[in-house]
Amino acid sequence: MRFGGPFAGGRDSLAGRLTRTLILWVGGVWLMCVFAVVWYVDREINHNFDNELVEVSHRMFDMAVQELDKLQHGSGDGTAPKEPLVAPKQLFSEDAVMYQVVDIHEHVLLRSAEAPVDAFDVPLAGGFANNQTWRIYTVRHPTLGLYFRVADPLDERRHALNRTLFGLIIPLGAVLPLLALVLRNVARTELRALQQLAGEIAKRNGADLRPITLPGLPLELRSVGDHVNRLLERLSQSLDVERALAANAAHELRTPLAAARLRLQTALEHDLRRNDVQAALDALQMLSHRAEKLLQLSRAESGASLARARVDLVQLVGTVAQDFWQDPLTNERLALKVPDTVAPVALGDVDALAIALRNLVENALRYGGGRVVIEVTAPCTLVVRDFGAGVSADLLHTLQQRHVRHGPDRTGYGLGLSIVGTIVEKHNARLELESPPPGAAHGFEARIVLQPA
Repeated sequence: MRFGGPFAGGRDSLAGRLTRTLILWVGGVWLMCVFAVVWYVDREINHNFDNELVEVSHRMFDMAVQELDKLQHGSGDGTAPKEPLVAPKQLFSEDAVMYQVVDIHEHVLLRSAEAPVDAFDVPLAGGFANNQTWRIYTVRHPTLGLYFRVADPLDERRHALNRTLFGLIIPLGAVLPLLALVLRNVARTELRALQQLAGEIAKRNGADLRPITLPGLPLELRSVGDHVNRLLERLSQSLDVERALAANAAHELRTPLAAARLRLQTALEHDLRRNDVQAALDALQMLSHRAEKLLQLSRAESGASLARARVDLVQLVGTVAQDFWQDPLTNERLALKVPDTVAPVALGDVDALAIALRNLVENALRYGGGRVVIEVTAPCTLVVRDFGAGVSADLLHTLQQRHVRHGPDRTGYGLGLSIVGTIVEKHNARLELESPPPGAAHGFEARIVLQPA
């Protein structure tokens, strides 16, 4: 599979940045580890060399004293010589031990043949001391007034440390290009899922808002995919609401607009007769009513700002009924029935539920005829019941369909129930329609069954 686009490993790509960051961090940590190892190896090298000096000094001190006695007796008088005596050369000069024997007055009594004259140019004191080129260890004889000094060249230690350092850094330099290649391939491989997700998102537009399905995404990208799918769902829903509003407006407003225009034109032709003007006002009132219904339907379908709060159903039905009681034409027809016990409380949006209940009451008052009852029943049910002619069983299941006309005097009946059904659906509730109501010979009953709080 050939990679391109923003994940192809270029300078500004995420794969390129990830590769550079990994190389810098891995190389930096590796280099720090190398320096730590070098410090530790240097410490161990010095420690081992010092231990060798101590061991050699204690092993050779008695041998050097015996050699000094032998050379002094060989000189004839047995007194200390004015010039330091030189011990015979050792068998292996490359592994020779540089030493000398001095008295408490720092007079050199004996030195090895391989030892340079300035090798022990440090103050006389027990323990370790350094000069520019040598590491010297001095030990005093426990009974004689003599000091035995052993010297070790510092170059050997530096060479040992350099060999260790080069042995670590050279492989690092050789492996870094391979490491960069491996990290680059790993980054590109692991980011393949991100590239696929980006490709799927790029395919989505106003005509294609399908959810993105990419199995096997890592947890972080799965979360991004879920958020994108929710966004696509909201966009699709918004577009559907927009299209539905346009279609509903074209269907529902065409007739009232034509009627209002015709009435006004007739009124103008007849010198604004009162009957024609009143007919035009009635047509405009119908137009206003239809527009309000369409806006309610659009808000219900979009689910915009639907709250999930505690709603007192008795208070809700009282507020809605009060609005209708203010109209003298409906004051005597509407009755309210609430439980005597504690008022039921449901979860929902009080404004949306008020719109749904108001639509049910309007339908009952307009199409039911006679008396209308609003009732609250346990556990959380709103009931609107009328005792009119009712609806036949064949037409009962079509009531929630939009623009369905069940008679010449029932225009728009389905639009109101469609609004109610949509609001009920957004509340995860149920809308139950029954004709006639239980225990009645005729009429119509609508029930909204809500979730208790």
